[in-house]
Amino acid sequence: MHFNLIDNVLELGDDHIVARKQVTSAEEYLADHFPGFPILPGVMMLETMVQAARHLIGASRPGAWVAGDVRAVKYGAMVRPGQSLRVAVSMAAPSEAGTIACRGTGVIEGGPGDGDTAISGRFTMRPPNNLRAAAQLQESETTCS
Repeated sequence: MHFNLIDNVLELGDDHIVARKQVTSAEEYLADHFPGFPILPGVMMLETMVQAARHLIGASRPGAWVAGDVRAVKYGAMVRPGQSLRVAVSMAAPSEAGTIACRGTGVIEGGPGDGDTAISGRFTMRPPNNLRAAAQLQESETTCS
């Protein structure tokens, strides 16, 4: 199943993007997360930032990009139906290994908690072939030990 979490791009620059995810009560994953207390799951907040980064990177570097390392993620306020998650993601220049370091934040828009930070953190994006190479390297290191 694929979730397209970016409803609209508000700003797109060479090294940053601002996008919005509207949260509605019709989203199927809200019913299972906390029955009777629907909130946007933390993993979906992170995925919203990853999708924004994919859109940003794809504007100048075509191809598939996937999330790599995720670090220092902090969750704050809860995003409820009727609110929006406004994500801002910035990226650094690609590393020699072909990965791109990103930093993102997600802020609530609308209703209680308007302006509160819901998520912040750092993550890397990389082409899928780098994942295979990393797995092969790890496998060869394990075999040689």
